[in-house]
Amino acid sequence: MRHAARLVMLSVILSICASLPARAVGLLRDPDIEHALTQLGTPVLNAAGLSPSRVQILLVDDQSLNAFVVDANHIFIHAGLLARLDSAAQLQSVIAHEAAHIANGHMARRLGNLRTARTAAGLGVALAVAAAASGAGSAAAGLAVGTQSSAQRVLFSHTRAEESSADQSGVRYLVSAGVDPAAASEVLDIFRGQEALSVSNQDPYARTHPLTRDRQRALDGYAAAYADRPKTDPTTANYFFARAQGKLTAFTRAPSWTLRRAKSSATEDIRLMREAVAHHRKPDPKKAIATIDKLIALRPDDPFVHELRGQILLESRNFAAAANAYGKAVSLAPNNALILGGYGRALLALGQAQYDRKAQEVLERARSRDSADARILRDLGQAYARVGQPGLASLATAERYALSGRLQDAAIHANRASGLLARGSSPWQRAQDVLTAAKAAPK
Repeated sequence: MRHAARLVMLSVILSICASLPARAVGLLRDPDIEHALTQLGTPVLNAAGLSPSRVQILLVDDQSLNAFVVDANHIFIHAGLLARLDSAAQLQSVIAHEAAHIANGHMARRLGNLRTARTAAGLGVALAVAAAASGAGSAAAGLAVGTQSSAQRVLFSHTRAEESSADQSGVRYLVSAGVDPAAASEVLDIFRGQEALSVSNQDPYARTHPLTRDRQRALDGYAAAYADRPKTDPTTANYFFARAQGKLTAFTRAPSWTLRRAKSSATEDIRLMREAVAHHRKPDPKKAIATIDKLIALRPDDPFVHELRGQILLESRNFAAAANAYGKAVSLAPNNALILGGYGRALLALGQAQYDRKAQEVLERARSRDSADARILRDLGQAYARVGQPGLASLATAERYALSGRLQDAAIHANRASGLLARGSSPWQRAQDVLTAAKAAPK
């Protein structure tokens, strides 16, 4: 039942992103931003004794300031915090702190408590997170009522002892990675005075990571003790930070805001990327394509630039050109699930049978690398239906509905898949896992 357990645990991991009861959020999945976060996190995770290939750093679609972990394989950072930070070192200090919670076993104990509880309320929270992950906000809100608050107390909030431990370990990781440890104290400065506000007005970080003067003084002491240790050249880290922050704000702030500030970008390629996104969102497709083409001339072998060009073309309904752009991106990054998903989406948009089989193959590769992306499952279901595999189409639809918290709909499609798939096969077993999760869900 590993698949069913994955559905439940994934939903737990992602629905805790909501910082208030009955408030659902999702993830911002962008291959360029996630690549940048990986580059920034790798030296810190290595210093913590964690595998960068196993610990995924994901961006939560929430403009409040927070970062958290709920298991040993994911670090979640709110979009609002990434936009608010001033340097790569500050972001790396956040990653180091959350990595310390993993390395020090803080979350393992809480997950153990959750697994032993096995209550209907716990399952309700799990399904709420799945709904949040797929963007089904209303479904998530309904499922989360009455369950999310208690789950937060178990999984989300840290004790003062845990914070002190994570602070000390996090500084050690920064020093080992050659990052200025003073950045950790700079992050706490952002939240100075939060403890004096009412709970409803505090940023989630202040509610889940206890902030005290003693903690700040201790952190300053840790940083001072390591102040003379050698540091690596921050140029590369600062580039990836500026790139991630620049792309995030280009997609989340008004285009006029981005265009006014793009000229102050750290590098020319980041400036062009921000301007291309802003023109696309106005929308002004001609300017967007002209700008992204200038960017490609600067970085012809950058898969994420070609992926962005594909996204702009696809959303501008220039499907053939979009497929070509995504195809180029895939040739440069053949194992990136998000890029593969975009390529499959563009191939389906062509609406021609000759491309449907190729779309299915590409989307299967994407799913094998990221089985929790509801967009990939949606597109894969469509591809299976077009190529005459209704059983697999129903299975993909069932899994997508399960991730969105629509368990009754998931069960309908899983039952249909069970009757069409070879009994005992791996796809048939996945359909049984969805049925098991649906039967166990609270009414």
